[in-house]
Amino acid sequence: MGWSELIVAFCVFLLSHAIPVRPPVKPWLVARLGQGGFTLAYSVLSLGVLVWVIGAAGRAPVVPLWPQMPILQGGAIVGMLAVCLGVALSIGVPNPFSFGGGDPARYDPQAPGVIRLTRHPLLLGLALWGAVHVLANGDLAHVLLFGLFAGFAGLGTRILDRRRQREMGPQWAELDAKRRSAPLSLGRFGPLTLRLLAGLGVFLLLWALHGPVIGVVPML
Repeated sequence: MGWSELIVAFCVFLLSHAIPVRPPVKPWLVARLGQGGFTLAYSVLSLGVLVWVIGAAGRAPVVPLWPQMPILQGGAIVGMLAVCLGVALSIGVPNPFSFGGGDPARYDPQAPGVIRLTRHPLLLGLALWGAVHVLANGDLAHVLLFGLFAGFAGLGTRILDRRRQREMGPQWAELDAKRRSAPLSLGRFGPLTLRLLAGLGVFLLLWALHGPVIGVVPML
């Protein structure tokens, strides 16, 4: 199919992330699915489209832009370890600055956890994931694909900041100032260790499945 499938997959990816969260659409969906049902459906849709667009990039014509070098591939593996650990530290943490956000009443501005480093740890992880895969692949289709993901994540942080500032009003700036001045602590030793072990486990699982699912075995 040449580039046609990748172009269509790109368009569906962008639309599937833009339309469901638009103000007229999201309340209509939440009213019928519930907040939990909406989150589940949106996650399944996002994952399905993600798998499709990655597969479409693999089926596109190969146009090399730079050679695949061991140092870049090794850097991608180290980068993905950082992504998995960062996501493990952020999952389930109340975050009034980002999408979902958890229960705002549980958010402690004096102990924000990983949010002390960034308001959007999940989007930062997505941006890093995209960036390291751009460097490791080096062909046009995958540079476009993972460059889109990295740019999408970077743009998403700015969009979310504007949206949450509009929704929260002056409280946003107040909470952000407290976040930036809070002591750096990622949590108590026990739960922190479990989160880091979970992140390491996800990293090893992704490494093991990368060859069978994606068709490329990550190598140091």
